[in-house]
Amino acid sequence: MGRFVYEGSQKAEIDDRTLHHLQVVVTTKLRRGEPFLFTWKDDTSIGGGRSTVWLHPGCNLVFSYSVGRVPDLNRQWIEALAFTANAPSGLYVVREPDGEPSADHGRPARAG
Repeated sequence: MGRFVYEGSQKAEIDDRTLHHLQVVVTTKLRRGEPFLFTWKDDTSIGGGRSTVWLHPGCNLVFSYSVGRVPDLNRQWIEALAFTANAPSGLYVVREPDGEPSADHGRPARAG
């Protein structure tokens, strides 16, 4: 289970595969200078509600993974996540569609 940390205080546990796909979408939008909302379901241990943060190019983000290998990318899932990120409601996790992962299979994660 990975962890998404926003501005050092807002934290969400997200499985590594989902987190990696979210990272691709988030970093793509922020590189373009496009701020947006990101919403996730909170863990039941903290009430089971939801949290929403405003992501912008100057925010402090950490994507922390529990394993050292980068999961395969599903381009269809990236496109579906990007579609939500471009909507007024902002980015949220949608179910992964069936599709072929890219050729990034088994690539080790880079530190830094």
